[in-house]
Amino acid sequence: MLTQENKIRSVRSISKEKAEEIKDFLQGAIRCYDKVVAGEWFSLRDLMGGENFDWNGTPLQDLFESYRGRSDAFKMTAKSAGWLLKAAIIDDQYRHYETKKEAFTRKYRWVK
Repeated sequence: MLTQENKIRSVRSISKEKAEEIKDFLQGAIRCYDKVVAGEWFSLRDLMGGENFDWNGTPLQDLFESYRGRSDAFKMTAKSAGWLLKAAIIDDQYRHYETKKEAFTRKYRWVK
């Protein structure tokens, strides 16, 4: 189970205010995912990939823009978004999640 003792890295490419905005946005995505497929494992890719890959008009676009011009911009955006997702999950005072790592992907599941 995830707790406050779990390691979280801060994202320094954006302001704290932007990071909070992204965490709030991701929290909404998590809640929607939980409503549709409660109890199933998910990762950032499940929430923000596939048909949700176009981040224009979302706070995640600001995160991507902060890395624009770097050869590893996509990779760094994904890593940073993953850290923000983990922080949003740990900060949730009302729901608890378990976690596992598959290959290089961190996954979460709501524990009812």
